[in-house]
Amino acid sequence: MRSEHRAAFLREFLRDPFTVAAVAPSGASLADLITAPVPRNGNPLVVELGPGTGAFTAAVQRRLAGRGHHLAVEVNERFAGLLAGRYPQTDVVVADARDLREVLAERGHHHADVIVSGLPWAAFAGDQQDDLLGAVTDCLAPDGAFATFAYTLARWAPPARRLRRSLDTRFEEVVAGRTVWANVPPAFVYFCRRPRVPARSHALVPA
Repeated sequence: MRSEHRAAFLREFLRDPFTVAAVAPSGASLADLITAPVPRNGNPLVVELGPGTGAFTAAVQRRLAGRGHHLAVEVNERFAGLLAGRYPQTDVVVADARDLREVLAERGHHHADVIVSGLPWAAFAGDQQDDLLGAVTDCLAPDGAFATFAYTLARWAPPARRLRRSLDTRFEEVVAGRTVWANVPPAFVYFCRRPRVPARSHALVPA
């Protein structure tokens, strides 16, 4: 199955390199780390942004073990079709992550307890990063957690530094985890909590 994931990922990269922005899916070690905020009890709403072929999806499903609701938002229709077939317990929707507020509202949800991102931040311009992070902070519960990753070797490149500044602006707590050297390429995870949403003017009203 892993080789099928890699082949599918490479095909989509060749079709649209600016959207996929990676030639291979993330590894199991990175998936285990980035999904650590998913609670092992209760019935949380977990949102996955940019799941691709499901490298993080499988890890989220293992942690939920049939509980809660797992919503995967994928802009690539081919990836979404693969995900829906492989992970029938996951609610897969074809949509832009910037429209997360509307996607949640359509399903009767007000906010997410955990948001896990596989989005290729380095491929986005500054305004796109801002719009995406704005959607995240608008839709994340006040006591929720947001986890996203970055490649270690590009940590000091301008797009990566811009992402870190944006995270610090939008969250009261941002912690960079250890480097997962087993990933190709090596990567680390940002764990973010306590979103800053001025007056929550655009946020959905909690139930």
